[in-house]
Amino acid sequence: MIRRKTIALVAAAGFVLASCQSTPKSTPVPSGKSASLLAMEQVAIAAHKCWIASKDPAFKPYQMANELNSFSGTPRFLLVPAKHYGGKPLLVVQAQGNSSRVDVFGPLMNDPLGARISSDITRWQAGNRACAATA
Repeated sequence: MIRRKTIALVAAAGFVLASCQSTPKSTPVPSGKSASLLAMEQVAIAAHKCWIASKDPAFKPYQMANELNSFSGTPRFLLVPAKHYGGKPLLVVQAQGNSSRVDVFGPLMNDPLGARISSDITRWQAGNRACAATA
């Protein structure tokens, strides 16, 4: 009789422990990355692929300085002159804190290229990884 109770208690304890340790499938597992870093990774990957790696002539005078691993909570990337890596940034693309909003500013935004940059960033931030807007 005692043996049956012991077996029943062990089985019940095992069931309780198993149910406590399992994670429901509907609960997302956090990646440890902030919303700003996730947004900037998405945008930076697309910008590098579409502007720099593709050797797009409009972006040939620039190179990308990636600063996504910022400890300030402001992941960002910069476009700087291709021949002067340490030069003044001509474009800053960044997000802050736990916001997925991406801010874009710098002298290139006042250039004819500014409209394209804005369109590209908006498209990439929305999850569309295409290099060009489709009609």
